[in-house]
Amino acid sequence: MPTTEPKVQPPGPFALAGVSMRDLLASCAAAEAVSTPPRLPDPAVARKPVDHPRAA
Repeated sequence: MPTTEPKVQPPGPFALAGVSMRDLLASCAAAEAVSTPPRLPDPAVARKPVDHPRAA
């Protein structure tokens, strides 16, 4: 019985046509930045008002 070699298939479509990986990653980072709410200020680092000396 002859040995059959496995058929080589062309690679499948792993990316959308016309979209580079850099653009895809940048759009994901932008979407995450827009959809993430801003962090609340840290209460341990409360700012004290600075007492400036008055000018003469």
